[in-house]
Amino acid sequence: MAGSLFLDDALVVATQARLLGFPSSVSPHLLHRPDPTRPHLHHNAAMITTQRSISGPSQSPRSPSSQPNLSVSVTDPVKLGNGVQAYISYRVITKTNFPEYQGPEKIVIRRYSDFVWLRDRLFEKYKGIFIPPLPEKSAVEKFRFSAEFIEMRRQALDVFVNRIASHHELQQSEDLRTFLQADEETMERLRFHETGIFKKKPADLMQIFKDVQSKVSDVVLGKEKPVEESNPEYEKLKHYIFELENHLAEAQKHAYRLVKRHRELGQSLADFGKAAKLLGASEGNALGKAFTELGAKSETLSIRLQKEAQQLLMNFEEPLKDYVRAVQSIKATIAERANAFRQQCELAETIKLKEINLDKLMLTRSDRVGEAEHEYKEASQLMQSYMLKAEGEEATRRFETIVRRMNEEIVHFQEQKTTDMGVAFHEFAKGQARLAKSIADAWRSLLPKLESCSPA
Repeated sequence: MAGSLFLDDALVVATQARLLGFPSSVSPHLLHRPDPTRPHLHHNAAMITTQRSISGPSQSPRSPSSQPNLSVSVTDPVKLGNGVQAYISYRVITKTNFPEYQGPEKIVIRRYSDFVWLRDRLFEKYKGIFIPPLPEKSAVEKFRFSAEFIEMRRQALDVFVNRIASHHELQQSEDLRTFLQADEETMERLRFHETGIFKKKPADLMQIFKDVQSKVSDVVLGKEKPVEESNPEYEKLKHYIFELENHLAEAQKHAYRLVKRHRELGQSLADFGKAAKLLGASEGNALGKAFTELGAKSETLSIRLQKEAQQLLMNFEEPLKDYVRAVQSIKATIAERANAFRQQCELAETIKLKEINLDKLMLTRSDRVGEAEHEYKEASQLMQSYMLKAEGEEATRRFETIVRRMNEEIVHFQEQKTTDMGVAFHEFAKGQARLAKSIADAWRSLLPKLESCSPA
């Protein structure tokens, strides 16, 4: 019964699973081998526990050890406020032996916007690193404060902050220390003083939009060609990331449908079970007893299906959804790399044009030579004071840092994705096999009693 009901979605999920592999054509010189001492960035949601360090070493970060450790628990979600002002607060418990922290244990209260602040700060400061993704906000009021949604978000936030705490660079962040130790008033003040495009004045935003519009017009009219990296291996990587997002999203969509159908079938069996038991109560013979047992078995299977639906949600759909968000984070890093490359090229071109212009003026020996020499001397002074040439060198270093970090990050992402997806699909298959067996055994056990009530 269950096998035929879920076959279509299960086949689609299996098809997407075959498409989630990394292309063998990606050259190893683009993807450096990982440092074995560095912890993984990603972790299967099936492994979520209340106290853990995601992607860290095999030794528990809370166990007594001379090794540096930093572990965080996000617990005790509580609804505060009413109406549109309502929100969920979380107790964030940090345990560490890092000397730069205030003590071995610290407990603070945080809300979702505090986690957003941390994510945005890290994204701004650590270009090239795949900043762990946050769970999305629910736009539907009736789901925002449901017990299931709150618990799923709590677990996702716990995973988010532990991924940061286990990352060899991000764990050194001053913003992470602030997030884990500052009082609520300080965090609120930091949130409201945060800078960025959405904090700019309307006039500044209009100028940004005009600049973008001008750039687009130049490209369309042929005045300017978009500056992009001409690296075939990097193009393969970008193509893979975009394809991966599509396949993961498709698999997650059908995983959601599987969860929904499990729940619907469970509810239908519960309703049928009640009806069968009422029918059995109206009969006083063997047939009535068979109906009663049929109803009881249906209700038992209903509970089994609801439990399996919850397991499927947490151990299969959520990991897929988490990786969709992770790929979106990688795409944001790809965009930052493109910006860094473009800035590097534009600065190099600006310096080159100034030098060519001066050479031309010197050859013509015009009256403007003195003005050009003055302009060149001024430009040289600016270059020495972190303008032009210095900015160009800084832009080059920034771009090279992004490339180096991305090469490291993508290897770790791919290795952990292979592990996590393998676990998720393996658990999915085992769960479906157990469910199919329990359903078949349940109905099979009723056959002798139902056959005894049937005419020979």
